[in-house]
Amino acid sequence: MLQRVAILAVPDLAPFEFGVLWEVFGLDRREHGGPAFDVTIVTAEPGLVPTNAGYSMHIEHDLSAAANADLIAVPARTIGPLDERYLEVIRAAEARGAWLLSMCSGAFVLAQAGVLDGRRSTTHWMYAARLQREHPATTVDPDVLYVDDRRVITGAGTAAGIDACLHLVRHELGAAATAAIARRMIVPPHRDGGQSQYISPVEITTRSDDLSTICEWMLDHLDEELSVDELARRAHLSTRTFARRFRAELGTSPAAWLNRQRLLRAQELLELSDSPIEHIARQCGFGSSAVLRHHFGRSLQTTPQAYRRAFGRQQRA
Repeated sequence: MLQRVAILAVPDLAPFEFGVLWEVFGLDRREHGGPAFDVTIVTAEPGLVPTNAGYSMHIEHDLSAAANADLIAVPARTIGPLDERYLEVIRAAEARGAWLLSMCSGAFVLAQAGVLDGRRSTTHWMYAARLQREHPATTVDPDVLYVDDRRVITGAGTAAGIDACLHLVRHELGAAATAAIARRMIVPPHRDGGQSQYISPVEITTRSDDLSTICEWMLDHLDEELSVDELARRAHLSTRTFARRFRAELGTSPAAWLNRQRLLRAQELLELSDSPIEHIARQCGFGSSAVLRHHFGRSLQTTPQAYRRAFGRQQRA
């Protein structure tokens, strides 16, 4: 269970990404149905730690306070060499099976520690080629918002770090806890798509009323058979135009988006209701429990039964 979190206050850290880590893990959300983590900010030499924004932060705890952390979180920083003591903390965390999470250029810190070797990773698309060139033992994917490879999570640029953090919370504590944090932060608990939708301008940059309306309609009819042709007709667009605009604005295909919403709805129902799994499968549009199990296994690496045991009402009680 994710409980103890250590945020590394590395020299020349980026304040925004550091603040995101504190916003997700540092605030007590229990009053609003969310979690509370035991968070410690640590650094190699307690005292003033410079940021890359022209000011310093006073940090009280040294790196020994990270020895038993369930998660070591690394904010973005100015890319360059780093004190070996930080790298040793990261290697020790990997060795004991703790989670590691980096945001944006923080991936270079994990790479320097060697924990990305043999793993997939990501970083801001501006730095992806450099990360791949300087650390060829990792496979860098420049098009995704985050990568989770065997308890090492690397987030892409800036706001994608929020997605990476919420992914970890969802994995460890479930959809309800994630939704509570996201609701307070006024961000979606899950975003589809990847960095590629932000690299180059697309033809349509604002969501049309037609697509907004059809997305709301899809969420109200998840239990029905919904073809792309039917959705296009309801949006008053040709099938080709509908699919193109949907991908341009939401970063994924209509079918993939719909499938993701069905999976999220199934997670909520497994957590909050006692309905039979077969009924939940039909209610979410999967048709049968066998199809629901397939999608849980492929996307969440678990089964509906195991998910309910971990995150259902009885477990939370």
